[in-house]
Amino acid sequence: MKVEMKELMMIRFLFFFLWFLHLLQQSAGQVDDCKPSQCSRNGPSIEFPFRIKDQQPEYCGYPGFELTCNNGDTILQLPSVGELSVYDISYSKQGINVQKHCFAEFILGFNASNSSSSTTAYPFHYFCKTENYAFFSCPTDVTFETGSIYKVPCLSNGIDTVVSIKSSSGLALVQGSCNFMKTVAVPNVLLDYYNYGCIDPGDYFPYYLIDNVPVLSLKWEVPGCNCSKVGEKCRFKNKTTQEVGCFFVNGGQLEKSVAIGVSIALLVLMAATIVSVKVYKSQKLANEKAREDQLKVEKFLEDYKSLKPTRYSHSEIKKMTKQFKCKLGQGGYGSVFKGELSNGILVAVKVLKEAASDGDDFINEVGTIGRIHHVNVVRLLGYCADGYKRALIYEFMPNESLAKFIFSGDTNNPLRHWEKLRDIAIGIARGIEYLHQGCDQRILHFDIKPHNILLDKNFNPKISDFGLAILCAKGQSNVSMTAARGTMGYIAPEFFSWNFSNVSNKSDVYSFGMLLLEMVGGRKNIDTSVEHPSQAYFPEWIYNRLHQGEELGLRIVAEEDVEIARRLAIVATWCIQWYPSGRPSMKTVLRMLEGEIGNLEMPPNPFVSTAPEEAEATVLEGSQGPNLAVIIE
Repeated sequence: MKVEMKELMMIRFLFFFLWFLHLLQQSAGQVDDCKPSQCSRNGPSIEFPFRIKDQQPEYCGYPGFELTCNNGDTILQLPSVGELSVYDISYSKQGINVQKHCFAEFILGFNASNSSSSTTAYPFHYFCKTENYAFFSCPTDVTFETGSIYKVPCLSNGIDTVVSIKSSSGLALVQGSCNFMKTVAVPNVLLDYYNYGCIDPGDYFPYYLIDNVPVLSLKWEVPGCNCSKVGEKCRFKNKTTQEVGCFFVNGGQLEKSVAIGVSIALLVLMAATIVSVKVYKSQKLANEKAREDQLKVEKFLEDYKSLKPTRYSHSEIKKMTKQFKCKLGQGGYGSVFKGELSNGILVAVKVLKEAASDGDDFINEVGTIGRIHHVNVVRLLGYCADGYKRALIYEFMPNESLAKFIFSGDTNNPLRHWEKLRDIAIGIARGIEYLHQGCDQRILHFDIKPHNILLDKNFNPKISDFGLAILCAKGQSNVSMTAARGTMGYIAPEFFSWNFSNVSNKSDVYSFGMLLLEMVGGRKNIDTSVEHPSQAYFPEWIYNRLHQGEELGLRIVAEEDVEIARRLAIVATWCIQWYPSGRPSMKTVLRMLEGEIGNLEMPPNPFVSTAPEEAEATVLEGSQGPNLAVIIE
């Protein structure tokens, strides 16, 4: 309560502070209408002797120093030269960096206007010394044998090629077929845009490139003033005179700046105080939540200790993994390391991230898989819960996950044989059917996918990762949920309904069907890289093939493979029916896979909207369960 009162007082103080700052700005006099400006956030600062044409009054800048803004670019317009992009301005050294796509065009125009006979002389001059270059127009088929002749591509066309040569190099090097254009002064050094000095150009044509655009430094001498006092600016003395010097913007400008500076410092202090209070409250709530999480886990483990598996300390985990030396994989939950128990048995140790969850995933996994003993479910051998350091120890699966093989294009892939694929599909179905019917409590996995199917040394499948699983009372399957669970591409449609009351064991059936289709196709169900757009969504493509009696176009080797592939595909399309009532139970799925149901009928089209009553009428006999009560999660 005290903290909330403090926050309210801070908000009120902040309101009055901003009101005071507004009054302070009004009382300090009129804002300077010649204050420095920019055409863009990263553009050069524009101040006296420059001004932005049509945006600032004429007395803000010296004649000939007008700039314009064009789509965020700062532009200097010079007669006979055209538009120049301004790259940088140094007011202390009175230098300006300009860019023009055609460097030679700039040189010719600039020299013409700055000649003694011109009436449009610029206030700008070259920053460095110059040397005379002669320009010639030559036929395109003329070749040159010397490196002192430079081609000028931006002035050339399909008929003539423009070249330049130092006058001191001897104009006789240019063949007689070339026409003389003019001789102009060209800077013989390049711009060092960091300190406005000059560097040796070497053998290159004398200009500097930034973003492939030529850059040249120009200087101005008039007007010029060096202001050293705080608050002074180089500018006209007033709006009506042409006298240039160092003047204060107005009498109260310095006092205004000091007052605003102090006010801003107070504002920053106030904001830092509010943020500190917020961070303190947030950290306090996080620590309380973490303590509640730890107590919840410890209470669960106290009730669980009469059961297997074994509890290990964190130091024992480090010892069995040899300081986490061999990493097998990583995910959002944490990392998996290879380990070895004291009796020599190899294990896989899943080390959970400390901030990955609130402990529910850990409790779910230990509480479900720890009491399961089935040949097609991975076995939990132990766990660690030292404060916030938690880990799960599983039996080691040398062939890793099913995803490693079904998406592989290796011709030596052991899972390219359809008999082996069928055996693996049957093994997965047996494991899921055991979770649904064989345990003391029904277990809904909610994350069946290839990455969660591990393979032992004989390629026998084992279901793993029970972090999203839910326990139900025996004889019940429907659960009411507040959020979707699982992985996109395998989640059943009912998860995306506004009413989650239909989520059940049939959701695992849907996920199994999507997994089975990936096993059949040897590819992801959604693949936009395929040659024909109609094959991008494999489930619909394979159903249309089955429905029309066409060849499946799969990697068939032997004649008996055709029947296996067709059976697996039909079972999969039964499993992915849109409505849960249209899907068979895992017990019926197992019978279909093992061949107990000989002549499989084609299911309804799962990609066409069908009323729930019709879907329920078409489901295979014996696949439906009773009308079950809803369990709140």
